[in-house]
Amino acid sequence: MGTRVDTGVIVVGTGFSGLGMAIRLREDGREDFVILEKASEVGGTWRDNTYPGCACDIQSHMYSYSYEQNPDWSRAYSPQPEIWDYLKRVADGHDLRRHIHFGQEMTGARWDEDSSRWEVTTAAGDVFTGRYLVSGVGALHIPLVPELPGAERFRGRAFHSAQWDHDFDLRGKRVAVVGTGASAIQFVPQIVRDVASLHLFQRTPPWIMPKADREMPGWVRTLFRRVPLTQKLYRAALYWMLESRAIGFNGHPWVMRLGQQIAKRHIARSVRDRELRAKLTPDYTMGCKRVLVSNDYYPALTRDNVEVITAGIAEVRENSVVDADGVEHEVDAIIYGTGFHVTDAFDQLEIVGVGGRHLGKEWADEGMRTHLGITVSGFPNLFFLLGPNTGLGHNSVVFMIESQAAYVSKAIRLTESAGAAAIEPRAEVQERFNAEIQDKLEKGIWTQGGCKSWYLDAQGVNRTIWPGFTWRYWLRTRRVDPSDFELSGSV
Repeated sequence: MGTRVDTGVIVVGTGFSGLGMAIRLREDGREDFVILEKASEVGGTWRDNTYPGCACDIQSHMYSYSYEQNPDWSRAYSPQPEIWDYLKRVADGHDLRRHIHFGQEMTGARWDEDSSRWEVTTAAGDVFTGRYLVSGVGALHIPLVPELPGAERFRGRAFHSAQWDHDFDLRGKRVAVVGTGASAIQFVPQIVRDVASLHLFQRTPPWIMPKADREMPGWVRTLFRRVPLTQKLYRAALYWMLESRAIGFNGHPWVMRLGQQIAKRHIARSVRDRELRAKLTPDYTMGCKRVLVSNDYYPALTRDNVEVITAGIAEVRENSVVDADGVEHEVDAIIYGTGFHVTDAFDQLEIVGVGGRHLGKEWADEGMRTHLGITVSGFPNLFFLLGPNTGLGHNSVVFMIESQAAYVSKAIRLTESAGAAAIEPRAEVQERFNAEIQDKLEKGIWTQGGCKSWYLDAQGVNRTIWPGFTWRYWLRTRRVDPSDFELSGSV
């Protein structure tokens, strides 16, 4: 028989979203909340992804909380262990661990209309009930492993980059890498010197820009530590530089053409072989897929022990991978750099709202729909952080998380100041928001760029990206408009 815990607010996840929400609740003077974490430590995606070379592709001085700046980032783009350490320090510094229930993976949540409370069940068999439920699970936490014909027959080692097998020694091994996304371009250069051969199966080449990474000089770190205002100014400069990139994503293709020229020069400088260069050059408009940054990926692919295969995979055999041209590649290991379930991440989760409405089924049938990416009609007191259409291709999602956590806080205060038991967006308000977002997205590079990407759902609709400047989102979420919501019940 599992335990039962009653509280005010249930927060799910301890990545940037979950910890940021918890900090906001504490700032509001609330202690009646719990944080559910499936693992045994905080950190979310920065705890789980430990593959060689894992690092952020947004500068760390921007990819961090505005109220919790770190003057001691070692590099402009910090590696995974450093970001994970930062999140652990944040959890400790804000005394959040006493609110965290580790080893508690949410398996479902049901809205009780009689008590106006959420009842959350976990894989451990425990039940948590609370007035409000905040999902901070993010989009990049369920590894996507493609269903390749014959994969179950493979006798070697096979693993996803987000579940890296550190016990398997890659030295001298023949390795197949499936996928050429954000993870693969980081780990391929790290393992290529050790493996006997590397067969890289590429479906679509990414656009890759040079990475302006560098070690942060000691004097700069000292300056940031002693004069915090200088770091705030540096962060502000980074923000507006990154924000300017949104222009190219939203109906201004000339900006992307300029970026493509820089990326093509980057390929030309690194890859002398004309045939290989052609394989690595995208045929779609930059920005349609996630734009990546790397200085060592292209040089890694020019090594004698590397083969880039664009024919696709026909089948996997006991000791090999056969490409679509019928060529058999003998390998000892398969590493999937194939990303995550994003637009279908909630399909299997049992979140049940008013009248038995099943969120996963509704989103699977009709597409993911919310108001401002945060609240959902028919699901009172449920809030999402980094929900649908609030992801970014140009700036730091931590900025969005802070805006959303503040909005959730204000929505809770509005509900309680009105003496109401529940708050949910009006259906027409939600539909109006989604119509506006999709209208903008149809004009953007993600729809017009000529590619398929993980930004799009099964119907080809972009349910992932925020189409525009983040400062506009900040303005939209600065206040909670009571007329957007239905307040019901009483406490």
